[in-house]
Amino acid sequence: MTEPSTPAPDACAGAFLSAADIYANARGLAAFLREKSSEIEAVRRLPPEVAERIRSAGMFRLTMPRSWGGPELSTLEQVEVIEELSKANASVGWCVMIGCDSGLFSGYLDDAAARELYPSLDLATAGHALPVGRADRVEGGYRISGQWPFASGITHADVVSAGCIIYANGVPEMINERVPRWRLMLAPVSSFEVADTWYTTGLRGTGSNDYRAHDLFIPERHSLSFSEPAKRDAPLWRNSNTILPKMAGVPLGAARAAIDFFCDAMQGKVEVPSMKLYKNLARIQSTIADAEMMLGAARSYVFSSLERQWQRLEKAEKPTEKERADVWLARVNVCHAARQVIRMLFDALGGTAIYTQKGPLDRALRDADTWCQHVVGQRRTLEWVGALLLKSDERPNPML
Repeated sequence: MTEPSTPAPDACAGAFLSAADIYANARGLAAFLREKSSEIEAVRRLPPEVAERIRSAGMFRLTMPRSWGGPELSTLEQVEVIEELSKANASVGWCVMIGCDSGLFSGYLDDAAARELYPSLDLATAGHALPVGRADRVEGGYRISGQWPFASGITHADVVSAGCIIYANGVPEMINERVPRWRLMLAPVSSFEVADTWYTTGLRGTGSNDYRAHDLFIPERHSLSFSEPAKRDAPLWRNSNTILPKMAGVPLGAARAAIDFFCDAMQGKVEVPSMKLYKNLARIQSTIADAEMMLGAARSYVFSSLERQWQRLEKAEKPTEKERADVWLARVNVCHAARQVIRMLFDALGGTAIYTQKGPLDRALRDADTWCQHVVGQRRTLEWVGALLLKSDERPNPML
């Protein structure tokens, strides 16, 4: 039997960082992250130097509460920061998007229990929320076992989350006839064994390995359910739908970087045998216009839907079903719109696009194919949104 230890306090808490400070820090990291992109992809994780640079820049504290001295960024501000990072490297943006869940998760725990897990503002969380593990009720908490996939950033994380179906006396507890009860368990990363499984098409630098545990004790106070009200009363914790929207920043940033690269590349590229500059070719002009149109529309949908939801949450009002649906739909849409933008630019650039050392489009396209496979980026999740909009008898995903 194994029991979790308490993570050591991080030395990077530093002075208070506002949303503007963090955004400026993200922009300031751009050149460094671009320089490190080949290494990030080659080692299939964030190298220690990269992880520590983004940690010290405050990237993992985005959602830490003001009551702890954190910046407590709105969902819109979170997307902007992750978008900026993803312009330089999508794997970094993705790792920050996941890692900064620390503050969000802390709001679903009693404050004392949250501080046990997060004694510093700059601790990152990794894990898999879907209940693929098993948690047996015991006195004071649970014994969990299982293997969980897709733990983005686990190689530099401090705390790990693990979704588990709850068992009592060997039998799953049920919410209703078909749906089992499940909770998210939190423990220090040292409590889990990490498996080297991340050999993938794209987002290679995220180190999204599998991890496993056997008979690990989790105190009740270190578990949470998004179906239950948060312990903290502030806009970020008034609806569980504030956890996922920041994912939109990754495709937004990656597609913007692809457009910027394409525009620069067209300035001196010459078509043979016509000897015309590519920037003067009608098909190239139409391609870049289409790309800007598609990305601009997708970005507007993301931010307008988040703005409406945030205004509602600031007034302590429950978002309408339409508002919740729009936030979800905007995220799915931008994942696929950004991939289409990158594909268009890749095709228009011609043979040069396939060279990994001559530009970012090859990596961007593989990253896009990968983020579209994420469970909340897949078009099949539109069924959940449709069920919500149609007031279906089927219970929608609790994260929606």
